Amino acid sequence: MEVQGKTALITGGAHRVGKAITMMLAKGGANVIVNYNHSSDAAVETVDEAKALGVDALAIQCDVANLAAVMSMADQIQAHFGGVDIIVNSASYFGKTPFPSADPDTYAMWEQVTRISIDGPFFVCNTLVPLMQQRGGGVIVNIVDLSVWFPWPGFMAHAVGKAGLLALTQSLALELAPTIRANAIAPGLIEPPPGRSQKMIEAATKRNLLQRWSGGDAVAHAVRYLIEADFVTGEVLTVDGGERFVGKGP
Repeated sequence: MEVQGKTALITGGAHRVGKAITMMLAKGGANVIVNYNHSSDAAVETVDEAKALGVDALAIQCDVANLAAVMSMADQIQAHFGGVDIIVNSASYFGKTPFPSADPDTYAMWEQVTRISIDGPFFVCNTLVPLMQQRGGGVIVNIVDLSVWFPWPGFMAHAVGKAGLLALTQSLALELAPTIRANAIAPGLIEPPPGRSQKMIEAATKRNLLQRWSGGDAVAHAVRYLIEADFVTGEVLTVDGGERFVGKGP
């Protein structure tokens, strides 16, 4: 599928990797819907930057883990754009879930993380796919990460959520073929998170073969590839600088 002239929804599309994806698609000529939950200022800024490229853009506040909110977002998309051709599920929530733990906060974090990682993409796709089918088909790209294969201690909910999203991706590919393709991307070291010291940032580069961090554009380029690669579905594209292979050599 060509990006030019299509309409794309990017959940969590207002900042960091989500914004990079939004802007990559806008530069390619796609109209973009920037979904956000709390980042209203960032969403408005992203929409303004996209419109400056000559495409239509709309920011929609929506907690993707809330089905009623997702249904309202779908109504707004249909009213403004008439439908959608591309869905990128990049919204996520990252928090520690120690195990075992009797702390009520751990249970709350488990629910929040898994609902955004699994329920959210399911709600978004289940609600918007009919609009996509009315337009003859489309593409879904879900953002997972390396924890689907290598879980991180202390972050069980995150690993389970991303693994569930990968399984959802493969199920979508089976359920929606041949008119809709679904794939996933598993990034590695992309944009150091806030609060990391320079020492921690530099130490992390030893985790991949290229010995560096990448920017959000690495993921954005991968998203565009999967949108345009019309014979690829049910796959996961790893963008990790070879992190999986560190320590595997002689």
